[in-house]
Amino acid sequence: MIVTLTDFGISEYLGVMRGVIFSIFSEARVVDLFNAVSPQCIKEGAWVLLQNYKCFPKNSIFLCVVDPGVGSNRQAVVVKTNNYFFVGPDNGLMFPAAEDDGVVEVIEIDIDKMGLDAVSKTFHGRDIFARVAGFLEAGENYESFGKKTILESELKFFLNEQKGEVVRIDVFGNIITNIPSLKKDEYTVSFSFIGSKKMFVPFYKNYSLAPKNVLFLIEGSSNTLEFSLKNDCARKKLPLKIGDRVMIS
Repeated sequence: MIVTLTDFGISEYLGVMRGVIFSIFSEARVVDLFNAVSPQCIKEGAWVLLQNYKCFPKNSIFLCVVDPGVGSNRQAVVVKTNNYFFVGPDNGLMFPAAEDDGVVEVIEIDIDKMGLDAVSKTFHGRDIFARVAGFLEAGENYESFGKKTILESELKFFLNEQKGEVVRIDVFGNIITNIPSLKKDEYTVSFSFIGSKKMFVPFYKNYSLAPKNVLFLIEGSSNTLEFSLKNDCARKKLPLKIGDRVMIS
């Protein structure tokens, strides 16, 4: 099974990658994890991958393309972990999930060895990563794609006790942090961009308990704290973006 994670959104790019895969192996199974990562937002893509990769069957191949450095000298890699394969750019996108599952081996994809006459400087998803994923799904040995290497880009999410960061803003406008819940009814919150100013935010166990038009915290599906607004968009109340530092204590 090939599982896609991209920032392609509503475009032809995802369909083209599927076409490449099926041209190589018509019996391939291709499913989507998430293809609406914020454009070029490696950190968001890495969080989505880390939180969800274990939901897929063992030996799934994660085709990961959030690649603002496409065409540069960053490595194109296949990562073999204890239970999965990850194919994509070595820019930190795949690092947290691969490290979590346990890296067995990393192969730098040798474009010349693959026999490609021309590789676009802007679409390695089509010309490199989809092809490798297709051949892997067809049963080719991952070691055949190039030489052994190591992951050079190690993306780490900042977390120091109750001080962490915004890692995702979902389609509902919930602002997701990587900060664990303390199982309290109310929290003191401060933001790096505000300075010393603090605010008190109530906590509710579920959305039905929360009053309308009141910003609150909830423990989300990743078991971390999220800012929410019942039947509305929390982002309207808080001008936060991915990567902003937050303290919730």
